[in-house]
Amino acid sequence: MEDNLAAGVLTPEHAAAEEESTGDGCNSASTTATDDGDNQKGLRLVHLLMAAAEALTGTNKSHDLARAILVRLKELVSPTHGTNMERLAAYFTEALQSLLDGAVGAHTTTLKHYIIGGPNHEDQLTDMLAAYQLLQDMSPYVKFGHFTANQAILEAVAHERRVHIVDYDVMEGAQWASLMQAFASKKDGPPGPHLRITALSRSCGRGNGRRSIATVQETGRRLTAFAASLGQPFTFHQCRLDPDETFRPSSLKLVRGEALVFNCMLHLPHLSYRAPDSVASFLNGAKELNPRLVTLVEEEVGPVGDEGFVGLFMDSLHRYSAVYDSLEAGFPMQRWARGLVERVFLGPRITGSVARLYRTGEEEERGSWGELLGACGFSGVPISFANHCQAKLLLGLFNDGYRVEEVGNNKLVLGWKSRRLLSASVWTFVSERLISALDRSIFLSDLQLEFSFLCN
Repeated sequence: MEDNLAAGVLTPEHAAAEEESTGDGCNSASTTATDDGDNQKGLRLVHLLMAAAEALTGTNKSHDLARAILVRLKELVSPTHGTNMERLAAYFTEALQSLLDGAVGAHTTTLKHYIIGGPNHEDQLTDMLAAYQLLQDMSPYVKFGHFTANQAILEAVAHERRVHIVDYDVMEGAQWASLMQAFASKKDGPPGPHLRITALSRSCGRGNGRRSIATVQETGRRLTAFAASLGQPFTFHQCRLDPDETFRPSSLKLVRGEALVFNCMLHLPHLSYRAPDSVASFLNGAKELNPRLVTLVEEEVGPVGDEGFVGLFMDSLHRYSAVYDSLEAGFPMQRWARGLVERVFLGPRITGSVARLYRTGEEEERGSWGELLGACGFSGVPISFANHCQAKLLLGLFNDGYRVEEVGNNKLVLGWKSRRLLSASVWTFVSERLISALDRSIFLSDLQLEFSFLCN
């Protein structure tokens, strides 16, 4: 499917004309091989999506033309049937339609397709848990981020007696179950530390704030029970974000002597919508509280130059096409499994991504959150050899199209074939006050050495 995205750019008029001239011909070409037919249709869908995006926002924008192209796209695609490209195009088509209709507000949660709540709450929750498990089975996306972050945490707190992790999006708590096992299975050295996790709960609109709190509480109960089964000392707290999703460091309960860790998971399947101001407030809070470690996992964004919304839109299409292809390689014969993951996680995420790009291009213009941390005075913590080896062993359990590369010395990047998909990086922050104290200590130590040398 990625080959379809390597085609040249067509103008909206050319794309529409091509559709009119080739639509019936492609359908009637019974002698064409199935694969060739799928590729031709995929290429046509890419051209139409690009044309619709250009008609919606370009210099010669025409909402009438955009509407006509989207009508044709809806005749060609379905989110539940067809090839990868057809199902993917269906979600991008609906995202563009929402923009055209003005249905996307300034703070849309982007869970139009799938939101936990309402009369079918239990069924939706069951689907979400099933999709989460399937995603873990089909791909390394979940485990790559969790395992890389956990290994860095284990190394950073190896000799600590108490560890406090502040988690931006705890979800079902699966990340911390594996960390507890690692703590409890230590055979050498001191026993594992007392672990305290503070999970952030958020308000996602009317009624959803209460559900968020209840969900986090349920996760806490499961983690507490699991820790007890291992004999792992553990406590769980939650910290509620402000109504505008802002994190206030003063709302945290801190205990002297704890090694503080901030954990920020921003990749699939974590929060489908992350308000940039909310993420920024969390990372700024890390800077204020000076934790031992900050672990960050985020989606990788390709360079798009100055192409505006259309360039950002096509980069997003390319990114998700790689995800779709990788999931098909993971479960080639189980379309129902891929369909559930697409409906629960990918569809809402695509809608949210396109909406944000249309409003401000905020995600891609900002660059990565890791770059922001570096610019704000955080220092990268080198990825250990053991951590890198662990990532390679993990990828060995899946299709050989996955690859891992080290970027700089503090980041591992997971890719599918030629496309970078997500990265895990490790950071720390040393305050100016602490630097001054260290400098003063080093100066006094050097002075003592010099004095001792002169006396001798």
